[in-house]
Amino acid sequence: MSGLDPTDIAILQLLQQDASLTNKEIAARVHLSPTPVFERIKRLRDQGYIKRYVAVLDAEKLDCAFMAFCYIKMKQHTYDNAHRLMEAVQLMDEVGECYNISGDYDFLLKVYVSSMKAYQQFVLRILGELDCIGGLNSSFVMGEVKNTHAVPVR
Repeated sequence: MSGLDPTDIAILQLLQQDASLTNKEIAARVHLSPTPVFERIKRLRDQGYIKRYVAVLDAEKLDCAFMAFCYIKMKQHTYDNAHRLMEAVQLMDEVGECYNISGDYDFLLKVYVSSMKAYQQFVLRILGELDCIGGLNSSFVMGEVKNTHAVPVR
């Protein structure tokens, strides 16, 4: 994080908490005027510290509250198989997050669907069509304890 001063860090922390804050609101909290805050945010975006702004939606209200973690094992560890799986996952609306992991499995998917039946259909109709998958294991979320995309900024 070289190149970040305490004001930059404060701005990043504020934006992680609420990206809808105006430059004026941020400026008041970091004791600057809006113009330098605007310039700092622009620099932080240009330098890649800020990737994008998003709205966090309520999955339950959108009928996607059934969450599963799907651990995928590939049939064979080849570049083509991994690439095929990664490309396919990009097109799956149900997959909120995907990670290439180490250990017993190769990929971890965070899947949002409406029900167990919808998850079953996702596994059979969507994942089942991928011939590069050798096996999978699922864990179902019973309750959410913490959900944040915040990165520690110190």
